[in-house]
Amino acid sequence: MSTQALSLTQSPFVPVAIGFFGLGTGYFVWGGQALFGFPKSTPDVDRTLGMWGFWMPGFLQFLTGVYLIVGLTWFDVFGKAAPLYMAGLAFTAYGIHWFAMAHRRYIGASSAPDGWMAIAFLFLSVLGVDVFFHAGDTPVMLIFVGLTLIYLVEIPTRFLTWNTGGRLVGLLQLVTGIWLMYCTYTTVIHLALGA
Repeated sequence: MSTQALSLTQSPFVPVAIGFFGLGTGYFVWGGQALFGFPKSTPDVDRTLGMWGFWMPGFLQFLTGVYLIVGLTWFDVFGKAAPLYMAGLAFTAYGIHWFAMAHRRYIGASSAPDGWMAIAFLFLSVLGVDVFFHAGDTPVMLIFVGLTLIYLVEIPTRFLTWNTGGRLVGLLQLVTGIWLMYCTYTTVIHLALGA
């Protein structure tokens, strides 16, 4: 009995726009509420924000990360695009991070321990800046710069219950969300229309 090797063709359709859009939506919803205080935080609003956080930045990033890692490691459908390994790591980790934050917000648990989480995600964000800087991918590097700034502010905000820091995190999330929507747009236009 002979064995056959499964060979899949290379695909230019890297699914990063899914993750960009999910995170961008999460940053609009959570960042807008944090910056403008609207809608006012109540248990009902927090549960709704938790659901948005779980499904958009959580699920869409996790899906993208798993898709990238499997495509790179098991099926080699993305070729030798090594920086996508960093993207797969980041999308997967950030997706699970959003699952935890969304659940925390949904059940009304304390956000103070998020300061410890922010240290690890600061490291991951700086790693992303470094990888995409060296890869020459400035648009994605700028996403990681935004993430780095968010976690730099998140650490003292959570540990010191710094109210102004919460609004600053919201502002940084909105600005990063706008950039993520730009990256979603340009990625889709490039892949769908070859522009």
